[in-house]
Amino acid sequence: MLENKDIKILIVDDEEETREIFTRKIRKFYNTDMAASVDEAIGKLETQSYHLVLCDLVMPGRNGLELLEHVKKEYPFLPVVVISGNATLSMVVKAMQMGAVDFLEKPVEDLELLMIIVQKVLTLQWNLNELRRLQSIITENFDRSILIGNSYNIQKLLDKVKKIASVDSTVLITGETGVGKEIFAELIVRNSNRKGRKFVTVNCGSVPESLLESMLFGHKKGAFTSAIRDQIGYFEEANGGTLFLDEVSETTPAFQTKLLRVLEKRVVRKIGDSTDIPIDVRILAATNRDLMSLVKENLFREDLYYRLNVVQLSIPPLRERPEDIQILSDHFMKLFSKQYIKDIEKISPSAMALLIHQTWKGNVRELKNAIEHSVIMTTQNIITPEDLPAYIHSQIITPVTDDSFVDIWGKTYFDAKDWFERTYIEKLLKENNGDVSLCATISGIHRQNLYEKFKKYQINPDLYRS
Repeated sequence: MLENKDIKILIVDDEEETREIFTRKIRKFYNTDMAASVDEAIGKLETQSYHLVLCDLVMPGRNGLELLEHVKKEYPFLPVVVISGNATLSMVVKAMQMGAVDFLEKPVEDLELLMIIVQKVLTLQWNLNELRRLQSIITENFDRSILIGNSYNIQKLLDKVKKIASVDSTVLITGETGVGKEIFAELIVRNSNRKGRKFVTVNCGSVPESLLESMLFGHKKGAFTSAIRDQIGYFEEANGGTLFLDEVSETTPAFQTKLLRVLEKRVVRKIGDSTDIPIDVRILAATNRDLMSLVKENLFREDLYYRLNVVQLSIPPLRERPEDIQILSDHFMKLFSKQYIKDIEKISPSAMALLIHQTWKGNVRELKNAIEHSVIMTTQNIITPEDLPAYIHSQIITPVTDDSFVDIWGKTYFDAKDWFERTYIEKLLKENNGDVSLCATISGIHRQNLYEKFKKYQINPDLYRS
């Protein structure tokens, strides 16, 4: 039997002896937790994640059938094995009809039989979870409503998110400032098994180390001068859910040591306390820096880096996915038009051409600010280059320096026009890697008309694709 301490089993029984016997046997292979009543079990289910519930059917007060009903309603994919020596046959039948996956009769003298059933149920549950994960990739049930963009790079990232969202692995999200790392963190949460539970975010670079420790781990009253009351930390607040550590690279090595302990032991200790608090939190972390370079400079712990970097999502900068610029720009235009009560219909082709050719060092965040500025400034129902921020529309356009330009003075007007049109289209294709849709957007020439010009001048756009 394989040991897996990441699997957690909740044992619910009013008899202390039964709880202890089951725990001693099961904890050799899996993590365990105990509850002496239905109410206590429901409280634990609300704050922690479990892979299996072993539940006595006959208990004082609320019985096991009521707990089974609650589990099937609130946690439909959580398996329950019912146990009892005093239950009537009708109770056992009803429990199986309600969704219990198996039944054990007390007293359970053969503990190996208990482990066989536990192993069988967990294996079945793993297979079912894997099937659901694969189905979620194939079907359209994936919620990507908060993500704007359809470029090839975005599609590749979405494929990766679909694979990792439903498992509890730690994810390190990297990328330049403003690319939308927090959007991808939320995207993972929305499609995870923890959706609907607490999603807590903290920017590690925006608070001092001493305050960050208190915010994450909590503190006891009197732990320091300003600690006038007990305070729970973000780890405890996010218990059962997800914690997003943004800009984790900005923490000190001393703090990283404490964070590593939490990730390894799955417990937190409040400042000023002497006891550990078990936690069940999925960790998502983000940084705009190269963590491996920081490791080499002894500015970031190598063991913490590998703890965080189980799966990495690298978000490309906006300049590497220009296809998304028009989609994002239109989205922000509609968003701010509504906010500022303006009736703006579109962004002009010339303005869009300027937007597409920006380097966007601030990425999506910078583009969003630029569109908001343009919506505020325009007095028409269309955004023109004059409405864009000054640093965009005042760019100096590099003049044509091709020596062959002098040859047109010996040509007729119509030949010169054809020469310019051909040269312009070839330059357009070269600058945009043969992307015809992008060329159509920038030039203002309809896509179908572009293909007619390709045919006229015998231009093959495929030759310009890198």
